[in-house]
Amino acid sequence: MTIIKKLRTGHRYMKTWPMVKQLGYFFPEYRVVKATQVAIFSMPLLAIVSCGSQLYFSGWDALPQAVCYALFFLSLPLQGLIWLGWRAEHPLPLTIFSWGQELCSKLTSMGVHCKPLTAKACYFDIALLLKTAFERLEPDYWEQL
Repeated sequence: MTIIKKLRTGHRYMKTWPMVKQLGYFFPEYRVVKATQVAIFSMPLLAIVSCGSQLYFSGWDALPQAVCYALFFLSLPLQGLIWLGWRAEHPLPLTIFSWGQELCSKLTSMGVHCKPLTAKACYFDIALLLKTAFERLEPDYWEQL
């Protein structure tokens, strides 16, 4: 898979993942998505400030270092998106797979249509299921976790 596809998958996974604090105890995605969202917003500004301050204080002789710092800051949100893209396609462990099947059967018994998890389910599939569950299930269900 190319880097561009990983970035697209990571961005789509970031938009799909339900941003609910309860999931932060079980999945690192909550923290990674938050950090990536902050990085997408702040790192370009930080790259400009670091590059400008290097050039202001050290002159044009520090241009290579300034560009290096700027590229480092600009790469941080890309690293988060690449990790999310990798994670989205990673197969589910058996414990999460069985929990996802229970959640799907709970939704189905309530009359909510959800796509059941297959043997080749990945984290993107559980993200879709969790997004549907958080939209449809009552908050009392999530307090039991």
